[in-house]
Amino acid sequence: MFEDDTLQLPASGLRFGALGKNWLHVCVDMQRMFAEATPWHAEWMPRVLPSVVRLVEQSPERTLFTRFVPPASPDEMGGTWRRYYQRWASMTLDQLGPDMVGLVPELEGYAPPARVLDKHVYSPWFDGGLTRTLQTLPVDTLVVSGTETEVCVLATVLGAIDRGYRVIIAEDAICSSADPTHDAMLGIYHSRFGMQVETAKVAEILEAA
Repeated sequence: MFEDDTLQLPASGLRFGALGKNWLHVCVDMQRMFAEATPWHAEWMPRVLPSVVRLVEQSPERTLFTRFVPPASPDEMGGTWRRYYQRWASMTLDQLGPDMVGLVPELEGYAPPARVLDKHVYSPWFDGGLTRTLQTLPVDTLVVSGTETEVCVLATVLGAIDRGYRVIIAEDAICSSADPTHDAMLGIYHSRFGMQVETAKVAEILEAA
């Protein structure tokens, strides 16, 4: 569909310079229900959590946490989401308990001043909540961290691209439960979105902030 002219770009790094003054860190779904012993446990999360904390503690007031909030029961959802939660009934709020949607303890103390945005699907853009929040702020650049690389992080990134934000993925602060798809997704960011997405280490991002 599109001629790919990004393959000669460096695979990672801040190719378009410093972050500037209008950046926001969107930290995706770093929640207890993914960190603890549940069917959705993301075993990589402890590995990247220190890097996520480094990003947050640099400027908590520039951080927005998203939280994925399941329904109380499958019947609250329509379409294929109902089938999804029939499969994962143990992850509905009635069975999981509301405390499990909270941020991991290492991060919860930063909100406030960090903002928290709840969502019920993969994308934080779906119902306009993130768009409305960003419209109240002078933001042109989004730094993205969190879980999982090829699901909710991807949905966050694609929505940001569509809206014209500069997108920087903190590559050592995102995680997945599967090596092959995590690696493949980073390759796609480099090869197909090279003019719209940058990937960089947390240390480089903080140095350029």
